[in-house]
Amino acid sequence: MRFDNFGSKNPKQNMYNMMKRREFIRDAGIAAGMISAFPWLYSCSREAQNEVKGERARIGIVGTGSRGMYLINILLNIPIVEIVALCDNFAPHLDDAKALCPKAKTFADYRDLVSLPEVDGIIVATPLHQHAHITIDALNAGKHVFCEKSLANKLEECLAMYNAYKESGKVMYIGQQRLFDPKYLKAIDMIHSGLIGDIVGIRCYWFRNNDWRRPLPDPSLERKINWRLYSNYSGGLLTELATHQLQVGNWVMRMIPDAVMGMGDIIFWQDGREVYDNVNLIYRYRNGVKMTYESIISNKFNGLEEQILGNKGTMELEKGKYYFEDAKPAPGILQLINNVEHRIFDNMSFAGPSWVPETAISERGEYVMETKTSTTSGASSVGAENDGTVQLVEAFCHSVITGKPAENLPEEAYYSSVLALLGAKAIEEQTLVTFPEEYKIPYLNFA
Repeated sequence: MRFDNFGSKNPKQNMYNMMKRREFIRDAGIAAGMISAFPWLYSCSREAQNEVKGERARIGIVGTGSRGMYLINILLNIPIVEIVALCDNFAPHLDDAKALCPKAKTFADYRDLVSLPEVDGIIVATPLHQHAHITIDALNAGKHVFCEKSLANKLEECLAMYNAYKESGKVMYIGQQRLFDPKYLKAIDMIHSGLIGDIVGIRCYWFRNNDWRRPLPDPSLERKINWRLYSNYSGGLLTELATHQLQVGNWVMRMIPDAVMGMGDIIFWQDGREVYDNVNLIYRYRNGVKMTYESIISNKFNGLEEQILGNKGTMELEKGKYYFEDAKPAPGILQLINNVEHRIFDNMSFAGPSWVPETAISERGEYVMETKTSTTSGASSVGAENDGTVQLVEAFCHSVITGKPAENLPEEAYYSSVLALLGAKAIEEQTLVTFPEEYKIPYLNFA
């Protein structure tokens, strides 16, 4: 379908969206070279934007809970989008979505929405255990699909989704929004250029302090509303949080880990849940670099971060800051104090002549972006402002119109989902788990 004036009847909205795109391209420093390095960004180019002028993506949404509503509000501000159908089997959620999209058709069964000829693309924002069959059915019905992360709650379902995508000839996006976050794009480009030297380690963590529960209108809805807490529906901290950060580690390393080990327990939230409230994992890459992952939801002091450790410096991706190993010289008074300490302690027999305390570098660091960028505490279970989600959803809508896939994005998402599930397997079996051959797809070091 064609519409005049860049797809919208509201010139102010068109101008706003054009300005936001320019800001994104400017802030991330997106140019031909970066698109070559990160090919899923093609839809952000000026050439790609010209391809969709006057066109419209007709979208159906399956799952209108908190994340679904978050995405609906994004879609309503994208001028090339028309929301034509909504689906949820929980009536209050569907009613909330209908209030925002009064012209959209509504369904309780996703199969009715998938069968609509007027739907070009489908967004799947359901609980995790429903991702695979809805996505596969939609692809088989000839629809483009955007599915929230993780891909699925079972290894075989992740592979089935990926294979269905490859066989369908359609587009599949997964909700890995860091791939479109300007500060991540620029920071990882800087890492790949050698700014912090050789990568020698990766530390990922995500800390919260809440029980992860939603209020219940009726106790009988416990597992429907609080599905994240039960193993039949969710992988807990690994599939809900870790997949974001595992993908970042692979993006930085440009390879996939070949083994993982870890531990998990329920130590604080003793409320009948089945998924762990704290986990620790170690992933090993073939070159010996380790990526650690830790998540606790009963202490929020450290928030969330992905620290990339190089022999010349460290990059903190969520903060958008980097620090060099060779810090600037300390002020004169601090140098004097250090010299006095060395003269005292270097002569003490218990310490030996080489005793020097190893303390963390106190350098304040430099910001990746020249303009102010947003960071998140990681506390929200719905979404964070300016985290790349808007650009990710816009890119999907662009692909719905053009039929052009986001190169490498499905593979990045596939491996992050599989690695999360392999981490869960390592915890359950209390053993070192190597990457199974049957779940390798041709990408990066497994090509």
